[in-house]
Amino acid sequence: MNEGKLAGLDGLRLRHWQVERRIDGVVVVAIDREGQAVNALSQDMLIELDGLLERLAIDPPRGVVFRSAKASGFVAGADVREFRGFGERGTVKDALARGQFVFQKLAELPCPTVAAIHGYCMGGGTELALACKYRVASNDPSTRIGLPEVKLGIYPGWGGSVRLPRLVGAPAAMDMMLTGRALSAKNARAIGLVDKVVDPALLVDAAADLALRGGERPPKQRFLAWATNSWPVRQLLAPVLVKQVAGKAPKAHYPAPYALIETWRRASGGTAKLLAAERRSVAKLAATDTARNLIRVFFLQEKLKSGGKDSGIQRVHVVGAGVMGGDIAAWSAYKGFEVTLADREQRFIDGALQRSQALFDKKVKDPAQRPAVAARLRGDLGGEGVAAADLVIEAIIEQAEAKRELYAAVEPRMHAGALLTSNTSSIPLTDLRGHLQRPAQFAGLHYFNPVALMPLVEIVRHDAMAADTQQRLAAFCRALDKLPVTVAGTPGFLVNRVLFPYMLEAATAYAEGIPGAAIDKAAKQFGMPMGPIELIDTVGLDVAAGVARELSPFLGLAVPASLSAPPEAGKRGKKDGQGLYAWKEGRPVKPELPKDYRAPEDLQDRLILPLLNEAVAALHDGVVDDADLLDAGVIFGTGFAPFRGGPIQYIRDTGADALLAKLRDLQTRHGERFAPRPGWESPALR
Repeated sequence: MNEGKLAGLDGLRLRHWQVERRIDGVVVVAIDREGQAVNALSQDMLIELDGLLERLAIDPPRGVVFRSAKASGFVAGADVREFRGFGERGTVKDALARGQFVFQKLAELPCPTVAAIHGYCMGGGTELALACKYRVASNDPSTRIGLPEVKLGIYPGWGGSVRLPRLVGAPAAMDMMLTGRALSAKNARAIGLVDKVVDPALLVDAAADLALRGGERPPKQRFLAWATNSWPVRQLLAPVLVKQVAGKAPKAHYPAPYALIETWRRASGGTAKLLAAERRSVAKLAATDTARNLIRVFFLQEKLKSGGKDSGIQRVHVVGAGVMGGDIAAWSAYKGFEVTLADREQRFIDGALQRSQALFDKKVKDPAQRPAVAARLRGDLGGEGVAAADLVIEAIIEQAEAKRELYAAVEPRMHAGALLTSNTSSIPLTDLRGHLQRPAQFAGLHYFNPVALMPLVEIVRHDAMAADTQQRLAAFCRALDKLPVTVAGTPGFLVNRVLFPYMLEAATAYAEGIPGAAIDKAAKQFGMPMGPIELIDTVGLDVAAGVARELSPFLGLAVPASLSAPPEAGKRGKKDGQGLYAWKEGRPVKPELPKDYRAPEDLQDRLILPLLNEAVAALHDGVVDDADLLDAGVIFGTGFAPFRGGPIQYIRDTGADALLAKLRDLQTRHGERFAPRPGWESPALR
């Protein structure tokens, strides 16, 4: 039965919800946000849902099933675009109060309610499902259920932090909310979040059946949910959770996990009191700089994701089976492309194929599908795949002459519409394109190591590159689930150019005798994910020395001995087990700092200000089109402290004039490498 014809709903105008009654008396409510391909809960949707629930409460049906009318999934979360008002406390509190009120009304509906979940069910969507009495999920691999709000600097504020611990027990609930990880349908069923997992075709029928027949949770789950939320257990478990969080997210930088734990530990009483405590805590978090900046980072990510995925590329040929080339080839095959991998010797190809199998074993959850994925990646010692490839990626040694020789051999064999790209990390494109027959179809395609983990890819442009080449490569990156940012082909492009002065100053401080552990500690206290000395060892002293050769003349910076020449054999860093640190089982062995050691007071400024200085210069030089793209590139390419919103946003928040004064002070005390670079007068910094 269509909207308006269902008894009790006459006159109710619904734009985002479709209502029908099944022959068995169960009402099915389809979530269908008007004009959108994805359901994201807006305040307008909640207002409509409030009215709908009020009518259903007056004349309750035998049961209510909530499903999505979108193929993309159940509900992707709250509409984050509405978070832009999260600087105004009243707006935040109103939004939180409305969500809590409507979902509590759903929880109190005098008939069984079931959420029928397929695809993505995130944030506010999961909170809606938690307000239902039961949950049924599709066993399709695309089904993922999570509460990722912590990644936005807040935590679930529409009742999720109250209901989830009481449903699945505090340990499982806290793990979901503190990490933001999403669960498969199977794993959600295992912890008791989902009552039943069924084939997609049976989803709504199974949900209706559960509404009619009901279901009983296992006694062990019920006991766990009660016991782990009791007052004594909360007092014992909370410090353990805080200790776990502290190892990953300092409270000064990321207050949300700590606020969640503390609110859960302290709050008591009925549902109304628990919801009030949640609302106050989340509203306070939403007004912090961390939340504002993390929400900004979310939008930066969406900006890079925007655009199509149709690149016209189906076949990829990678030349160079080293770590980067082999991993680029493996990731491309994993994402559905037909890939051939070439190198000068079969042993290099064999090693890359062996590494690729480890990736497939980890990423492809169904073992039966792994052979088909692996079959998309083929070794190609003779390079026969060039002729059929729509995209050729060169990932050989970082020497311009070697690259030009390869292009001369490969380009004549490529078909007319194919693109040729280089994974060079620092060589200007003008040094590589001189003798190409089709320079318009040539670009840089710079991945970051490790390829499977790093989300950014730099599309490196040059003055002869066609706009269509850029668009096709951006679409290719999106098809790989990577974030493309287009940068100028000047030395170092964006990420390495901005990162190099930071790493160089760390190496200089190390050469002065400042312990590596102290240098790394200062950077991590700022919010960097890894210290710069550990980073140098991770990328490799050989790679770092090569970047130094390319960038130090361009930036006019002196290079300390540790990076001025290739390292000794067997001492390249993490890959050899020895570099600036010794490495054991993939981890650096950092000598303990003496208890009375005090790092220089200006050490953190010495590390961070060169990075900011070069970010300003890169923006001034037009390496990227705007400040947003620069911040996005540096965050997703280097891990620059996300809670600070990016280098340019950090300059705005801290004050350009204050940072300039610090730079000039460092210039006076340490030398001309700290001289302010061009661009500090830009309005973009204010």
